[in-house]
Amino acid sequence: MINSGVGHAFFRCRKIPHEQTTPQNGLWQPASSPALLAPARRQKLLENIWQRASLSRQQFVELYRQPLERYAELVQQLPASQNHHHAYPGGMLDHGMEIVAYALKIRQTYLLPIGAPPESQSAQAEAWTAAAAYGALIHDLGKIAVDLHVELEDGATWHPWRGPITQPYRFRHVKGRNYHLHGAAAALIYAQILTPNILDWLSGFPEAWSQLIFILSGQYEHAGILGEIVVKADQASVAQELGGNPARALDAPKQSLQRQLADGLRYLVRETYKLNQPDGPSDGWLTQDALWLVSKPVSDQLRAYLLTQGIEGVPTSNAPFFNMLQDQGVIQTNAQDKAIWKATIDNNKGWRNTFTLLKLSPALIWSDPGDRPPVYFGTLEVETDTSIEEVASNESSVKHNLPAMALSKAAPNPPASAVPLPDFCSPTATPPDDLDALMALLGGDTQALPPPSDPVMTEAENDSVARAPDAQTIEVADAAAIQKTQLGQAFIDWLKEGVHSRKLIINDAKALVHTLSGTAMLVTPGIFKRFVQQFPALEAQAKAQELNAWQLVQRGFEKLKLHRKTQNSLNIWTVNVVGPRSSKKLRGYLLNDPSLLFSEIPFDNVSLSLVNDSAEGAA
Repeated sequence: MINSGVGHAFFRCRKIPHEQTTPQNGLWQPASSPALLAPARRQKLLENIWQRASLSRQQFVELYRQPLERYAELVQQLPASQNHHHAYPGGMLDHGMEIVAYALKIRQTYLLPIGAPPESQSAQAEAWTAAAAYGALIHDLGKIAVDLHVELEDGATWHPWRGPITQPYRFRHVKGRNYHLHGAAAALIYAQILTPNILDWLSGFPEAWSQLIFILSGQYEHAGILGEIVVKADQASVAQELGGNPARALDAPKQSLQRQLADGLRYLVRETYKLNQPDGPSDGWLTQDALWLVSKPVSDQLRAYLLTQGIEGVPTSNAPFFNMLQDQGVIQTNAQDKAIWKATIDNNKGWRNTFTLLKLSPALIWSDPGDRPPVYFGTLEVETDTSIEEVASNESSVKHNLPAMALSKAAPNPPASAVPLPDFCSPTATPPDDLDALMALLGGDTQALPPPSDPVMTEAENDSVARAPDAQTIEVADAAAIQKTQLGQAFIDWLKEGVHSRKLIINDAKALVHTLSGTAMLVTPGIFKRFVQQFPALEAQAKAQELNAWQLVQRGFEKLKLHRKTQNSLNIWTVNVVGPRSSKKLRGYLLNDPSLLFSEIPFDNVSLSLVNDSAEGAA
């Protein structure tokens, strides 16, 4: 029998974003990790994680694949939340894999540990990368211990510290649960994912080890740069699932408009606004999954804040201002993709009023859930008699997800024997529509990519085209008519677009573009071969000149004189690549001006170093 203290409300019916089986007689069958990881979307995420980890097959299996398999078998078809992000069967597994992929991408923008000598950063690189992945994977794992009640077929309650589920099962969210508890509860079960050998290894890197321990115990205020990486990756995964723009969460520079808007909202909420006032109007109301701010005051005051910060071009009327907030992804839109929500606030003590509101993610204001004020004790009802026909995807019903005491009008709990079984939608037969967008954001194609077998390329790999051709992005209509300078500029345009759109990955093991000496390094001849593969019409022109097509592109690039010369006045530089297991060489061009490719210059690749006065290549 299910404990009567467990809430009876199951998830509302929604589209399941990948192939999976349905529960039989209301019970889910426990699945093996190969079956759980088999859907195409999860396979693409695994490939991306492999590519980012840049390890040999054996090391990847031990440090990443096996922990992910143990994670999959532990979380099975459990959701990541009740009404918010990834609130569907299997959502916990999807969220876990997504956040690992995002965390590895973000980690590549840091040189860790911060301030350490380059040789120390290189020696510790794998440990910091793995620690970021583990912190990301496990950050929400405590939910399956304290937020969910899992009942086995024989009526017993399953607890995750006993190991994976071995019987058919069903699940529901615990009513009146403590929403701050799951962060610390991960400490109860992380040993189910991380083996003693992994923990032994990580404990040899004291700074990364201490920050990971704080993450595993939910103490993000002490988790340093690893905590920042996990929080940022979590925000990106949540934004992706809720239809937001995770690229902004990953890439927004400090002085971007989005960052200024977010900073202004944080300032107003923390320093000025009165939330959750008990006896009447407030500036806003915090529920479990959203922050609701009265629309007109916030637009006026945020506009004023931006003007004090010297931000120009701020719309003076509210409609375009709301559009700007929506375009910048700092607010959540309603079912009609509009900025304004209409809702009635009731304090359950006689005061009741209707407002037009803006809806924000609480994580935008408080990165640490422990810093949030208590949620509103009353009720917030989204109006349905306007153009809003359906509440957005993180609303399970007209009533928002407030504490149990606020839901006095809800139907009483049914007796334990009459508790309804989960009512999930039928699974979709096709992969989710966001697969292309997700993989593009993570830096991978939706075509299968062979994961790297070693973090350092051999010269043969360096000279090969590592990936399938992209869609045509520039016009090369008549290759025979293109002069060398024009071909060189066409190559630069293609290169810039590829880096900007992340079709060309930088600083990965098989990347053809790296950052070195404060600029971009173009690996030759691989980068030119990649261009030719996309524009095979160049082969005919090159054959007429008795050249390889990639050499034709290379000459066109050199004619632009955009690259640095070596001290011996040579075009091509030789670079040492030092990995944890081997040391090899790359050859390539260094650009004079890195802004030709980057709006913000990434950190140098710590695994690369120039070979002094030993460059080789065509002058």
